[in-house]
Amino acid sequence: MSVFSMIKAYNKSRKPPVCTAVIAAAGSSQRCKGEDKLFYSVFNKPVLAHTIEVFQKCEYINDIIIVAREDKFDRIAEICAEYKFKKVSGIIKGGDTRPQSVLNGIFAASKKTTLVAIHDGARPCITADILKKTIKKASKCQASAPAIPITSTIKSIENGVISNTISRTGLYEIQTPQVFRIELIKAALTNAMKKSIEITDDCMAAEVLKIPIHITEGSRKNIKITDIDDMHLIKAFLNEDNESCE
Repeated sequence: MSVFSMIKAYNKSRKPPVCTAVIAAAGSSQRCKGEDKLFYSVFNKPVLAHTIEVFQKCEYINDIIIVAREDKFDRIAEICAEYKFKKVSGIIKGGDTRPQSVLNGIFAASKKTTLVAIHDGARPCITADILKKTIKKASKCQASAPAIPITSTIKSIENGVISNTISRTGLYEIQTPQVFRIELIKAALTNAMKKSIEITDDCMAAEVLKIPIHITEGSRKNIKITDIDDMHLIKAFLNEDNESCE
C-alpha cells in the first residue's frame, strides 16, 4: 500500500487515535564532557524525568517507549519506578543511528497504536500545550511538528567569509515532538535507511516521501540540550514554569 493510500484509508476510518510516545534517549552526550545530560539533576529531578513527566500526565498519550543504550537501562528503569511513570511500557535498545533507534521504538509500540509522538529525551521544557496541539493536528492531518520562526539574520559562509544573506521569510526551526500516523513514519524511516539517506530529524524522512507535515506553534523554551551551557537555560525555563503553576 502506498503512503497516500494509507492516508485515504485513515480518512475513511477516523477512529479515535491511540498515541504512543517514543522518547529518543540513546545519544552519547559527547558535547557534555562525557556526562550523560539526561541524568543531570535539575531541581532534584533528572532531566529525563522532567521530559517523561509531561507525556505521563498527558491524557492524549496512551503508552511511552524509551529508546536508550543498554548500559542505561537500569538507571532509566529506576527513574520510571521512582516517579511512577506507569505509561512507560518498554525500554528498548537504540540503534547505531537516530533513525534506527526511533524505528526500534516504533516497532515496539502496541498494535493498537495509530499515532506516534517522537520526542528528544533532552528536551525537558516541552509543555502539555505544545504536546496536545501537535497530537490534535496529526490526528487530523497525519503528520505534524511544532515550529518557531527564525528571527536571527542568517548568512552563508565560504572559507570563513560571509558570502550571502539568506532571507528569513518562510524559515522555521522545527522542534519535537514530531507526530505521525504510525504507518507513514514506519515507511518513511525504513525508506531513508534502505537508501542510506542522511536525515537530521524524522520530518526529513517524511519529506522524502512527499508526506505533508503541518506545523503547530512551538516555543523558544523548548530547546534541546546539546552542551553544558544549555543547562543554565533549562534551569531558568523550568523554574519559570514551576513558578507559573504556584
